[in-house]
Amino acid sequence: MPLTIEPALADFAQALADEARAITQKYFRAAQDIHRKPDGTPVTAADLEIEQKARSMIAGQYPGHGVFGEEEGEENTGSDWLWVIDPIDGTKSFATGKPTFGCLIALLFERKPVLGIIDMPSLDERWIGIKDQPTLYNGQACRSARTNSLKDATLNATTPDMFSPDAWEVFCRVSETVRFRQFGADCYAYGLLACGFTDLVMEAGLGRFDYLALVPVVEGAGGCISDWQGNALTFDSAGEALASANQELHARALEVIDSAQ
Repeated sequence: MPLTIEPALADFAQALADEARAITQKYFRAAQDIHRKPDGTPVTAADLEIEQKARSMIAGQYPGHGVFGEEEGEENTGSDWLWVIDPIDGTKSFATGKPTFGCLIALLFERKPVLGIIDMPSLDERWIGIKDQPTLYNGQACRSARTNSLKDATLNATTPDMFSPDAWEVFCRVSETVRFRQFGADCYAYGLLACGFTDLVMEAGLGRFDYLALVPVVEGAGGCISDWQGNALTFDSAGEALASANQELHARALEVIDSAQ
């Protein structure tokens, strides 16, 4: 029997995004302390406050659900229902005044993403994807592009720094087949793909909180998203992602990746 996401769950997810947006507006382009985590990535007071607020709301509304967040780790992750939170995806952008940061909220059932939100607080844009439902962009259904040829496709990644030397070689091989490539959009690139403005996003070195919310958004808009071997992205994936505007383009990009590895 297909899983049904109750409207109350979707409404609650949007309430989490609303709270995160309000907190980022308080901190964005204001004086703030930026600290480095042990892995060298930055964290701000906004990251911490958003995640704490989300955890509090989830505990109050759905105490049996688990939570996995970028800043405060995991809690009850053995639960069938699991929220995965990236309070600010693109903290470097946020900390340097660029508006292309977002908040990512995913809800998983049995370790597979069934609901995802990409919220762009400073751009007033939001995508919500729910399994087996059309993705909504600011409340209206959106569709990915019909581009089926790599030579006509645009390719995105957040930064060259996210790739290992071997992975960078693979990315460059795909780059050679496309119209042009771009960097710097963070999670925004996946929203743009869902609306038909770009065709491919290829990334590596991602955390669970970076990719899980993207899956329902991309798929509900008609796109495809997987790891570099074509496997579905779940809580247990390794951190490589390929998103494509449609199944045909996805298959062609995977062929190039396979030949380059």
